[in-house]
Amino acid sequence: MVSGVPKVSLPSGEAVPQLGQGTWAMGESSRKRNEEVAALRLGLDLGMTLIDTAEMYANGGAEEVVAEAIEGRREEVFLVTKVLPENATRAGTIAACERSLKRLRTDRIDLYLLHWRGRIGLEETLAGFAALIEAGAIRTWGVSNFDVGDMEELLALPGGDACATNQVLYNLRRRGIEYGLLPWCRGRGVPIMAYSPIEQGRLLRERTLTSVAVRHRATPAEIALAWVLRQADMTVVPKAANVEHVRENRAALDIALTDADLAELDHAFPPPRGPRPLELL
Repeated sequence: MVSGVPKVSLPSGEAVPQLGQGTWAMGESSRKRNEEVAALRLGLDLGMTLIDTAEMYANGGAEEVVAEAIEGRREEVFLVTKVLPENATRAGTIAACERSLKRLRTDRIDLYLLHWRGRIGLEETLAGFAALIEAGAIRTWGVSNFDVGDMEELLALPGGDACATNQVLYNLRRRGIEYGLLPWCRGRGVPIMAYSPIEQGRLLRERTLTSVAVRHRATPAEIALAWVLRQADMTVVPKAANVEHVRENRAALDIALTDADLAELDHAFPPPRGPRPLELL
């Protein structure tokens, strides 16, 4: 097994791989299932043992793909899944978690996230998380797609400061969190988990990425991912539905972008100069 994937510390002190594996759109096609399972298993072999999924993805189908991929290897995996906001009452959160546990064929979820902010009060969701922790069904909890105002409301609630992460969209083209949310979370010890670091492949047509990639004898995807990974306190969960893309993602860890590279990328993809609304895919 390849070692050397850097770690990020959660507020609990537990260290998780900085580079994980996303599963959005997995489980939607039975024809692709074997390829998706093989990709996740290779990722585990390469040290990318954090797997991120959600009850929403393929209506639970992605969780079933994950279950097959981690069979016999559950102890290696840091498993992340999410509850939909419409299910996020106290009772609904517990029931949703039980369904996810059944699909994932495991007795526990390592990190359980509220997928995005909905109409149900956060205190309801926190009560569900607390009950699940007490039952041993989840180990930690966090949120996804929360902006600064949402995070301030969350941390003001009793127990809200136990939030282990905020998973948000972040890549070269979507840098809005750098102005407000990222420094806010860093100042309060809430790690960011970045999803869609390659903008679902749309970044790969950018000429500047190709130029930097040529200098590093790398691919544009590797450069886009390396740009996010350069922030050592941030976990990143790109999806790779085939083994070639898994190897490409892992190779990004070995790329050290220079100051000249970063300046060129900043010119092509400027950082925010003021607050921006949180972006979603």
